[in-house]
Amino acid sequence: MKVGLFIPCYIDQFYPQVGVATLELLEHLGCEVVYPPGQTCCGQPLANTGMEKAAQPTYDHFQEVFSGFDHIVAPSGSCVYHVVHHYPVESRPQGKVWELCDFIVNHLGVTQIAASFPHKVGLHPSCHGLRGLRLGPDSERVEDRPDVVRTLLASVSGIELVDLDRRDECCGFGGTFAITEEAVSVQMGLDKISDHQRHGAEIITGTDVSCLMHLEGLIRRQGLPLQTRHIAEILNARL
Repeated sequence: MKVGLFIPCYIDQFYPQVGVATLELLEHLGCEVVYPPGQTCCGQPLANTGMEKAAQPTYDHFQEVFSGFDHIVAPSGSCVYHVVHHYPVESRPQGKVWELCDFIVNHLGVTQIAASFPHKVGLHPSCHGLRGLRLGPDSERVEDRPDVVRTLLASVSGIELVDLDRRDECCGFGGTFAITEEAVSVQMGLDKISDHQRHGAEIITGTDVSCLMHLEGLIRRQGLPLQTRHIAEILNARL
């Protein structure tokens, strides 16, 4: 299966190991992965600041770069959500755009990953992935919905998933929210980190590097004995 790999700009610039892990994981699962070198940002930062018209050339470029792929996969729920739900219809690529875990479970039909990660891990389900892409159940809706992210993590050898008091609470990043409402954003992030600490987590994981980057910054400033890892790094561990 030929897959177009979309690597968001902040992963490309700050966390390239997440892009590499995503590539290796998809190849291990039998996909032929192509990384179009001309790709750029999806335009979400512009749209989030009200510059929708200025983002249009970026949307058109995304469509051009990823034309010809039946499936486009990215290790970022927020970027996928933006392309799928906020691009004008005429600017969307013909192929289906997937978040990584969603693609693995709901398209490839894979629920067991032959990886090993012997650590206590807390899962942070980012808002775009959980409430936007519906990757799992949330506390706002009473419904029986499979949790694709937790399903994959639970299959990893040696992992111990810790439960949280407020498992689907926002971390406070929210893109430009973290800039315009810095104090609130920081407190929300610290509350989230404290929840993980209370339950003995060594690693915080999730599907969005943006949320993990926010938490990582707070962890470093506080000098806390915690680390963050994108889920692709865990699912790719010792494959």
